[in-house]
Amino acid sequence: MSVKKPEMILIDVDGTLVDSVPDLAYCVDEMMKQLDMPVHGETKVRDWVGNGVERLTRRALIGQLDGEPDDALFEKAYPVFLDLYAENTSKRSMLYPGVTEGLAYLKAAGFKLGCVTNKASQFTLPLLKDLGIHDEFEIIICGDTLAKKKPDPLPLLHAAEFFGVEPANATMLGDSVSDVKAARAAGFQIICMSYGYNHGVDIRDSNPDAVIDSMAELEGLLGSLAA
Repeated sequence: MSVKKPEMILIDVDGTLVDSVPDLAYCVDEMMKQLDMPVHGETKVRDWVGNGVERLTRRALIGQLDGEPDDALFEKAYPVFLDLYAENTSKRSMLYPGVTEGLAYLKAAGFKLGCVTNKASQFTLPLLKDLGIHDEFEIIICGDTLAKKKPDPLPLLHAAEFFGVEPANATMLGDSVSDVKAARAAGFQIICMSYGYNHGVDIRDSNPDAVIDSMAELEGLLGSLAA
């Protein structure tokens, strides 16, 4: 794995900065109870997150990763989930170990920092604020900020333009195949976390430029590199 020192780093939220599954799983199971359907539990939900809450709701209703629920059932369920999640965005979610140290290093080293997530802004911004990292980023691009979201390259290219950085000098830090696809399409370097949400598949199978176990490893990975 060869990595070069970037000028700008964009960081994903769910599965990279924040373990949001405890809140999402709570909301899924409460929604299922309100629909008089069987609950799923945190382990199953962990394999379903990563593509936004609408997709998560659809997966919960059919109890699997792929496929579609009945339209009428989805129309009934989705507002229930949104109401639950609005009240439970950050009650059980937490930063992964190493995130605070990693962000402190990136800030001190002078990297331009942005956040790119498929989570809607109504959930993303309160979550980042509640966990104390909202102000670490100069730009925050959510799932509803632009016309397209990851794996489309648009959010990444938008951020590169914002910072005035060439895509070749930019890095995405994420945890899923969606992040890898977006980075490759945008011409970014991609570093992935070994933990996170990739539907139970090892992220190494997607061939990112590097894989690390903690954001605290960023200093060791990037600190010795020449620009």
